[in-house]
Amino acid sequence: MTRRWLQLGAIGALALGLCLTWIAFQVRAEANIDDAQAAEILIVLGAAEYRGRPSPVLEARLKHALALYQKGLARYVLTTGGAGGDPRFTESEVGRNFLISHGVPTEAIVMESEGESTIYSAVATAEIMHRMQLHSCIVVSDGYHLFRVRRILESRGMRVFTSPRPERVRSRSEEWRLYYRQAAGYLLWLAGIHI
Repeated sequence: MTRRWLQLGAIGALALGLCLTWIAFQVRAEANIDDAQAAEILIVLGAAEYRGRPSPVLEARLKHALALYQKGLARYVLTTGGAGGDPRFTESEVGRNFLISHGVPTEAIVMESEGESTIYSAVATAEIMHRMQLHSCIVVSDGYHLFRVRRILESRGMRVFTSPRPERVRSRSEEWRLYYRQAAGYLLWLAGIHI
């Protein structure tokens, strides 16, 4: 009986590993696709901020979104992200301040400032879009993020385009670690576990 359970456990682990690998390859395939086109709102996923200043990752995302906004691809820009341990600033607020300092009118900026995770921010963003009666968006983030966020927003009825920010070169092992991490997050989301 114990041997049978071990065999079933091994088969289950193999199936899970194959599933994760299949999704990681999908994450990788979509990571460099830029299908940005006219939409109602640009969504900039949050990243770390340092005492009111965007981290290099957040700044790169904001600059990319700013370029898309200046091309006239969307009327609004939505910044996401909560405090992340900072008692004074949220990622969303830092993003808004950056965009204002680069000429984006305050009335064109919407904030989601409670998000503590990608899933939380994506779900909250969909709720904001529903309240504003918006149905299409361009998501700006690092490429590895886009697969999961697209599917979360699409599950909420949104038409989603993605535009990865220009990224620094990473090692192959670091890239695959990020792809597998997103694949695991996606599987957990499918299972109803929102972390």
